[in-house]
Amino acid sequence: MQISEAEDRRRIQKLELERIMDLLFFQVRNLWRVDGLYFLGIEEKFGTDAATEIDANCWSSLAKIEARELKKIFGIEKVENVETLLELLLNTSWALYQTKKEFEVKGEAGIFRVVSCKIQEARLKKGLEIFPCKKVRFGYLKSFAEELNGDFEVFCKVCPPDEKPKEFWCEWEFRKK
Repeated sequence: MQISEAEDRRRIQKLELERIMDLLFFQVRNLWRVDGLYFLGIEEKFGTDAATEIDANCWSSLAKIEARELKKIFGIEKVENVETLLELLLNTSWALYQTKKEFEVKGEAGIFRVVSCKIQEARLKKGLEIFPCKKVRFGYLKSFAEELNGDFEVFCKVCPPDEKPKEFWCEWEFRKK
């Protein structure tokens, strides 16, 4: 029996809202499980530098896809301000995966912080080193912001391998040029 996307949508619409939310977040976690598994495999075979390089390229490409798709989903042609950028960012697979995050608009700047990073905390729990993710995350966020509007700039305030503040793992600032 063949099942189309339309039939999948009808089947899912019959679920209670809470089950739909569970399913959504389960799929987000699965994306990150795959990311972690392939990263660890590459890291084990070729080292952290090679794994980071591959990871950075993948996430930079995904950021552009997510930005385009989110604009479509929310009916936005061009993002003109940091408020809208942050709202779209909160709907990315990366932001949805982070269970504790903060965002704020300060004048012309949008700030996004990861308070509790599931990726880093999982690595520490497994006895692994903190992953120096700044290159990967910067490329992702830069590509995401530029795809929304080429006038946005991204600044890393802190992200591993930077020394971690007690209150959060990483902090990013978005501004228009």
